Amino acid sequence: MRKGVSILLSILVCAACSCKPDNPVDPVPDPAPKDMTLSQDSFDAQKEGGTFNLTVTSPGRPTVGTAPKWISIPDATYDSKTYKVTYVVKVSANETADNREAEISFTSGSLKKSLTVRQAAGDVPSDVPTSITLDKHNLSLRQEGGSASVIMTGPEEASLSGVPSWLESSKTSFKNYKMKFTFTAGANDSFDERSAVVTITSGSYSDKVEIKQAAKEKDPEPNGNNAWTLAAKLGLGWNMGNQLDAINNGVSNETCWGNPASTQATFDGVKSAGFKSVRIPVTWMGHIGKAPDYKIDEKWMDRVYEVVGYAEKAGLNVILNTHHDENHGDDHWLDLKGAVDDPEKNNLIKEEISAVWSQIATRFKDKGDFLYLESFNELIYGSDWTMGSNPQKKADVINEWNQVFVDAVRATGGNNKTRWLGVPGYAASPGNLKYFKMPTDPGNRIMVSFHCYDPYDYTIGEKQLADWGHTGKSYPGGEDEIRDLFKSLYNTYVANDIPIYMGEFGCSFRSKSNKKAWAYFLYYLEYVVKAAKTYGFPAFLWDNGGEDAAGQEHHGYINHGTGEFYSNGKEPVDAMVKAWFTEDASYTLQSVYDSAPTF
Repeated sequence: MRKGVSILLSILVCAACSCKPDNPVDPVPDPAPKDMTLSQDSFDAQKEGGTFNLTVTSPGRPTVGTAPKWISIPDATYDSKTYKVTYVVKVSANETADNREAEISFTSGSLKKSLTVRQAAGDVPSDVPTSITLDKHNLSLRQEGGSASVIMTGPEEASLSGVPSWLESSKTSFKNYKMKFTFTAGANDSFDERSAVVTITSGSYSDKVEIKQAAKEKDPEPNGNNAWTLAAKLGLGWNMGNQLDAINNGVSNETCWGNPASTQATFDGVKSAGFKSVRIPVTWMGHIGKAPDYKIDEKWMDRVYEVVGYAEKAGLNVILNTHHDENHGDDHWLDLKGAVDDPEKNNLIKEEISAVWSQIATRFKDKGDFLYLESFNELIYGSDWTMGSNPQKKADVINEWNQVFVDAVRATGGNNKTRWLGVPGYAASPGNLKYFKMPTDPGNRIMVSFHCYDPYDYTIGEKQLADWGHTGKSYPGGEDEIRDLFKSLYNTYVANDIPIYMGEFGCSFRSKSNKKAWAYFLYYLEYVVKAAKTYGFPAFLWDNGGEDAAGQEHHGYINHGTGEFYSNGKEPVDAMVKAWFTEDASYTLQSVYDSAPTF
């Protein structure tokens, strides 16, 4: 029996062992906490900085609020069994002279707790600034928009306040406790200046910078003075170039450069195309006799007189000049270099100028006020299109020559006593007019002449850039250049009742098959003419008669013999006519700008 009992007990023990699971079940965790607790709610860091562990207990994974740059709280794993997460909080060294404090929030659902970190002031190096300085306190931005910067030196990283919505700011830090703040604005499309005072704060120090942006300028209003009156009368003009100014073997000849002889139909066609005026360039060289009379060949004078008569009959205003007589490094008689270098030669040239213009003016003295006389075309020192050294000395000779011209014309009497006379500066370049002197004139009727082929690389230079203006890539600042130039001329001349006219402007033809190049070509011509109309001076298109050709120095719009458009001539002329004559108030220089091509 004992043996049986023993066996039975063994069986029971084995059965009990065989019922135990292979993987015992973990005990059920404690219920989730109903509140959030931090192992500490504050920490006082030494100036050197350091790290400490912060344990957060919460019913769900907590979210850490924003910490300042000098406190780092890397992410940590949340233990869903213990409802705890331990963060290693790092405090960087305090390199400022101030105590600092920050409060950082921890959130879990609707629960929220805060940690306060305080740090003692650091030991500031001797070279750290003890105040804030700005390299400037006033910044100016253009109406079109742009950027301007101020450099701050201060004891620590700086911040801005008071930046308005129309300004954007950016910050660049440098060594030696310097920072650059750049402020950028878009175009100011209101007629009021806008300004802001921005505060720059570094540590416990602050300073202010005032930022102003120019208002959108209203277009000048014609006021009826002589300049505006002449602009309205002359309007959009056309140059009969490479015609009476053409030269072969030192003798000017109307057809030697390939254009047909002009006819009445020429000027009737120009009038019909929409032009109000023509400039008839004339080279007199080869038709001027010897000193001291310098007698002009009557046949040549008669032909010039006849051509002017064509324009008169067509109802066009006329500007008549001396054109390729100037010396550009060749042997032409208007030798500016020789006159500048040799006073005696200058006196001889002035005698010839007086004799030539006395004869021209005498022949035309009874013509009405549709006729304007222009002294010279583009006088330069040898082959130097820039003024180079001694610019005033060169300009003074041109000023003398202009005076000789005025005196000679006025002395012939008749309608020449009060006829409007045009005079250029060096190279007829507007940039050289600062050396220009208005001639003394008893008739008080002097107009200033200038030419505009800006920018050279787009209009007539070898580069022939693909596009122009703010929507292009080749010359994006083009409109600013034209507008600033014309605005300057307006302020100097038109606003002061001094008439000024653009005796030549233009752009080499682009191929119409290239849609992009053609679109920018039309846009350039429209914009320049609208700008001239806006700022109050007539504009004379250069047309050298080259038929339907594209490329450098091709400017053929109208057949010089028939007055008919070349096949590609009408569209650009129509764009310019639109720019000058459209009176719709919504058609402005800005609206032309806004309609620039996009490709």
